[in-house]
Amino acid sequence: MIRVIIDGACGRMGKMITQGVVQQEDMQIVGAIEYAGNPQIGEDVGEVAGVGPLGVSVGGNLSSILGEADVVIEFTTPGATIENLRSVVEADKAMVIATTGFADEELAQVHELAAQISCVMAPNMSVGVNVMLQAIQVVAKALGDDYDVEVIEAHHNQKVDSPSGTALRIAEVLADALDRNLTEVGVYGRHGIVGKRPRKEIAIHAIRGGDIAGDHTVLFAGAGERIEVTHRAHSREAFARGAIRAARWVVNAPKGLHDISEVLF
Repeated sequence: MIRVIIDGACGRMGKMITQGVVQQEDMQIVGAIEYAGNPQIGEDVGEVAGVGPLGVSVGGNLSSILGEADVVIEFTTPGATIENLRSVVEADKAMVIATTGFADEELAQVHELAAQISCVMAPNMSVGVNVMLQAIQVVAKALGDDYDVEVIEAHHNQKVDSPSGTALRIAEVLADALDRNLTEVGVYGRHGIVGKRPRKEIAIHAIRGGDIAGDHTVLFAGAGERIEVTHRAHSREAFARGAIRAARWVVNAPKGLHDISEVLF
């Protein structure tokens, strides 16, 4: 039995993961964590997620329960994730990180810490998105510099980071496939008199509204035609399924920071 702690248990994704884990015959929730002061601390995590009582209360101290777990699934904020990762490293447990919005210096800390344990990290745990990442590499290499490349992402109006971590990962994959430096050619939205579009530019555009779970489109626009590769998440269930799959994989993985592609492919 794989013993799971869910960090960020009362958030949208935390609830969805709880719902998913209880359906797994080889997994058991042994802990649920939220930030100090969360009004739902002390409540049963199953009741919070709408699946009925599980006998596991939402707590605020990850370190105190890590000894009971095999893996932590993390959907929180960058600062909280780094602190939680430090605790996981000290306890020598496995971890799945799906938090997004890291600054460069925060990401460097994550990489340094995660290398000491078995850890899977991805900005998007969806199986479909990660198949999309494989597909756009093939398309980009085939089309080369003759086609303009744009990335468009849409999310709900409560999302705090922009562009999405998935959109950034898409742009990184495209830049690598096209042998470009994203720092030099990346553009994040446009406004005003920006002039003609440079051929090697990779632009990312963010849309926010309603309850959109997550849409990502890569547009390859050439003379007389265009190709669009799109992934649309109908609900957060797709992300939860991928995170659970990663948790099952990472408990037996070698130490080091692993990409979700290693889990799926």
